[in-house]
Amino acid sequence: MVSNRCKMAVKEVLKRQELHFIVVDLGEIEIMEEISGKRLENFRVALSDIGFELMDNTRAIQMVHNTEELIKVNFSDYLSEKLNYDYNYMSKIFSEVKGITIQQFIIIHKIEKIKELLVYGELNLTEISYRLNYSSVSHLSNQFRKVTGLSPSDFKHLKGKRRTSIEDLGITNKIFS
Repeated sequence: MVSNRCKMAVKEVLKRQELHFIVVDLGEIEIMEEISGKRLENFRVALSDIGFELMDNTRAIQMVHNTEELIKVNFSDYLSEKLNYDYNYMSKIFSEVKGITIQQFIIIHKIEKIKELLVYGELNLTEISYRLNYSSVSHLSNQFRKVTGLSPSDFKHLKGKRRTSIEDLGITNKIFS
Protein backbone atom coordinates (compact mmCIF):
# COMPACT_ATOMS: atom_id res chain seq x y z
CA MET A 1 0.00 0.00 0.00
CA VAL A 2 1.43 3.32 -0.96
CA SER A 3 -1.43 5.80 -0.53
CA ASN A 4 -4.50 6.60 1.54
CA ARG A 5 -6.63 5.31 -1.33
CA CYS A 6 -4.85 1.97 -1.04
CA LYS A 7 -5.56 1.90 2.68
CA MET A 8 -9.24 2.59 2.02
CA ALA A 9 -9.42 -0.24 -0.50
CA VAL A 10 -7.83 -2.68 1.94
CA LYS A 11 -10.20 -1.57 4.72
CA GLU A 12 -13.11 -2.35 2.41
CA VAL A 13 -11.75 -5.84 1.76
CA LEU A 14 -11.35 -6.36 5.51
CA LYS A 15 -14.95 -5.26 6.11
CA ARG A 16 -16.30 -7.54 3.36
CA GLN A 17 -14.31 -10.42 4.84
CA GLU A 18 -15.68 -9.52 8.29
CA LEU A 19 -12.19 -9.15 9.70
CA HIS A 20 -11.75 -6.70 12.56
CA PHE A 21 -8.64 -4.61 12.24
CA ILE A 22 -6.66 -2.49 14.63
CA VAL A 23 -4.35 -0.85 12.11
CA VAL A 24 -4.35 -0.49 8.37
CA ASP A 25 -1.29 1.49 7.46
CA LEU A 26 1.09 1.74 4.56
CA GLY A 27 2.48 -1.74 4.14
CA GLU A 28 0.91 -3.30 7.20
CA ILE A 29 -2.34 -4.59 8.60
CA GLU A 30 -2.99 -5.64 12.18
CA ILE A 31 -6.03 -7.89 12.52
CA MET A 32 -7.66 -8.55 15.87
CA GLU A 33 -8.45 -12.22 15.33
CA GLU A 34 -6.28 -15.10 14.22
CA ILE A 35 -7.02 -16.10 10.65
CA SER A 36 -5.88 -19.23 8.92
CA GLY A 37 -6.88 -21.84 6.44
CA LYS A 38 -9.70 -21.04 4.07
CA ARG A 39 -10.40 -17.66 5.64
CA LEU A 40 -6.79 -16.57 5.14
CA GLU A 41 -6.83 -17.83 1.56
CA ASN A 42 -10.08 -15.92 0.87
CA PHE A 43 -8.46 -12.78 2.24
CA ARG A 44 -5.34 -13.35 0.15
CA VAL A 45 -7.49 -13.78 -3.01
CA ALA A 46 -9.59 -10.69 -2.21
CA LEU A 47 -6.43 -8.62 -1.83
CA SER A 48 -5.04 -10.05 -5.04
CA ASP A 49 -8.26 -9.09 -6.86
CA ILE A 50 -7.56 -5.42 -6.09
CA GLY A 51 -3.88 -5.68 -6.96
CA PHE A 52 -2.33 -6.31 -3.54
CA GLU A 53 -0.19 -9.12 -2.23
CA LEU A 54 -0.23 -10.48 1.31
CA MET A 55 3.25 -10.97 2.69
CA ASP A 56 3.35 -12.87 5.97
CA ASN A 57 6.43 -12.02 8.04
CA THR A 58 5.33 -13.91 11.15
CA ARG A 59 7.08 -17.12 10.13
CA ALA A 60 10.53 -15.64 10.70
CA ILE A 61 9.45 -14.34 14.10
CA GLN A 62 7.96 -17.70 15.00
CA MET A 63 11.20 -19.44 14.07
CA VAL A 64 13.07 -17.30 16.59
CA HIS A 65 10.52 -16.94 19.39
CA ASN A 66 8.35 -20.04 19.38
CA THR A 67 10.69 -22.91 18.80
CA GLU A 68 12.51 -25.14 21.20
CA GLU A 69 14.31 -26.72 18.28
CA LEU A 70 17.73 -25.57 17.27
CA ILE A 71 17.69 -22.96 14.54
CA LYS A 72 20.13 -24.36 12.01
CA VAL A 73 18.73 -22.97 8.80
CA ASN A 74 19.54 -19.99 6.65
CA PHE A 75 16.66 -17.55 7.07
CA SER A 76 16.77 -16.34 3.48
CA ASP A 77 16.44 -19.92 2.22
CA TYR A 78 13.68 -20.65 4.73
CA LEU A 79 11.66 -17.56 3.78
CA SER A 80 12.09 -18.15 0.05
CA GLU A 81 10.99 -21.74 0.38
CA LYS A 82 8.02 -21.10 2.68
CA LEU A 83 6.70 -18.03 0.87
CA ASN A 84 7.59 -19.07 -2.69
CA TYR A 85 9.25 -15.76 -3.52
CA ASP A 86 12.76 -14.80 -4.49
CA TYR A 87 14.58 -13.56 -1.38
CA ASN A 88 15.94 -10.46 -3.14
CA TYR A 89 12.39 -9.46 -4.14
CA MET A 90 11.08 -9.99 -0.60
CA SER A 91 14.05 -8.17 0.89
CA LYS A 92 13.53 -5.13 -1.31
CA ILE A 93 9.80 -4.91 -0.49
CA PHE A 94 10.43 -5.50 3.21
CA SER A 95 13.09 -2.79 3.39
CA GLU A 96 10.86 -0.29 1.61
CA VAL A 97 7.96 -0.99 3.98
CA LYS A 98 9.76 -1.46 7.32
CA GLY A 99 12.81 0.75 6.83
CA ILE A 100 15.22 -2.03 7.83
CA THR A 101 16.42 -5.19 6.16
CA ILE A 102 14.95 -8.62 6.83
CA GLN A 103 18.28 -9.59 8.38
CA GLN A 104 18.15 -6.63 10.79
CA PHE A 105 14.56 -7.54 11.66
CA ILE A 106 15.58 -11.12 12.44
CA ILE A 107 18.54 -9.93 14.53
CA ILE A 108 16.24 -7.73 16.61
CA HIS A 109 14.02 -10.72 17.31
CA LYS A 110 16.98 -13.00 18.07
CA ILE A 111 18.21 -10.45 20.62
CA GLU A 112 14.78 -10.49 22.28
CA LYS A 113 14.97 -14.28 22.46
CA ILE A 114 18.44 -14.02 24.01
CA LYS A 115 17.06 -11.57 26.60
CA GLU A 116 14.28 -14.03 27.41
CA LEU A 117 16.72 -16.90 27.83
CA LEU A 118 19.05 -14.77 29.97
CA VAL A 119 16.21 -13.67 32.25
CA TYR A 120 15.03 -17.26 32.74
CA GLY A 121 18.61 -18.27 33.53
CA GLU A 122 18.19 -21.88 32.45
CA LEU A 123 20.90 -21.78 29.77
CA ASN A 124 24.38 -20.34 29.79
CA LEU A 125 25.71 -18.16 26.94
CA THR A 126 27.35 -21.11 25.20
CA GLU A 127 24.06 -23.01 25.14
CA ILE A 128 22.11 -19.91 24.00
CA SER A 129 24.69 -19.28 21.28
CA TYR A 130 24.36 -22.85 20.03
CA ARG A 131 20.55 -22.86 20.22
CA LEU A 132 20.22 -19.63 18.20
CA ASN A 133 22.82 -20.67 15.61
CA TYR A 134 25.55 -18.16 16.43
CA SER A 135 29.01 -19.13 15.29
CA SER A 136 30.40 -18.37 18.76
CA VAL A 137 29.62 -16.79 22.12
CA SER A 138 31.77 -13.87 21.00
CA HIS A 139 29.59 -13.31 17.91
CA LEU A 140 26.43 -13.43 20.05
CA SER A 141 27.94 -11.02 22.60
CA ASN A 142 29.11 -8.55 19.95
CA GLN A 143 25.71 -8.53 18.23
CA PHE A 144 23.90 -8.23 21.58
CA ARG A 145 26.08 -5.26 22.57
CA LYS A 146 25.59 -3.58 19.20
CA VAL A 147 21.79 -3.77 19.51
CA THR A 148 21.30 -3.19 23.25
CA GLY A 149 24.41 -1.25 24.26
CA LEU A 150 25.07 -3.86 26.97
CA SER A 151 26.96 -7.09 27.21
CA PRO A 152 24.79 -10.13 27.91
CA SER A 153 26.30 -10.31 31.41
CA ASP A 154 25.50 -6.66 32.13
CA PHE A 155 21.97 -7.20 30.86
CA LYS A 156 21.48 -10.23 33.07
CA HIS A 157 22.50 -8.24 36.14
CA LEU A 158 20.02 -5.42 35.56
CA LYS A 159 17.28 -5.42 38.17
CA GLY A 160 14.09 -4.68 36.16
CA LYS A 161 12.80 -7.02 33.52
CA ARG A 162 14.24 -5.56 30.37
CA ARG A 163 12.36 -7.29 27.60
CA THR A 164 10.37 -5.57 24.86
CA SER A 165 7.09 -6.93 23.58
CA ILE A 166 7.22 -8.21 20.02
CA GLU A 167 4.75 -5.54 18.96
CA ASP A 168 6.95 -2.78 20.39
CA LEU A 169 10.25 -3.86 18.87
CA GLY A 170 12.00 -0.94 17.27
CA ILE A 171 11.16 -1.67 13.66
CA THR A 172 11.05 2.04 12.93
CA ASN A 173 14.08 2.79 15.11
CA LYS A 174 17.26 2.75 13.12
CA ILE A 175 19.46 0.83 15.53
CA PHE A 176 21.75 -0.43 12.79
CA SER A 177 24.12 1.86 11.02
